[in-house]
Amino acid sequence: MLTKENAHALAHHWIEAWNSHDLDRIIEHYADDVVLVSPVAARLLGVPDGAVRGKAALRAYFRKGLAVYPELRFELTDVMWGINSIVLCYTNQINTKSAEFMEIDSAARIIKVIANYGAA
Repeated sequence: MLTKENAHALAHHWIEAWNSHDLDRIIEHYADDVVLVSPVAARLLGVPDGAVRGKAALRAYFRKGLAVYPELRFELTDVMWGINSIVLCYTNQINTKSAEFMEIDSAARIIKVIANYGAA
């Protein structure tokens, strides 16, 4: 079960990793069998369901995303947590609101992500 402290620590470490643009730091948060579903993945990868399956595919997607958005930067605005999940709310470098629902396994690795985006 996640605690408030664990959820906030994960959230801050995740944001710091993304802001560093260090792919190894970013990808270490994810389980080998992770599934991510995102409208951005649908657009960048040309997959209608927006699904990225597995850590190797996720690494390739993140690499492409960092190349396409070299100015990418996140600012954490809220963290919500449940038994084995968190929701991270943040804005990006152009002030687009985002929220990611993440399921977390017993090793504190992200196993599922559902990304949602709002307006800037």
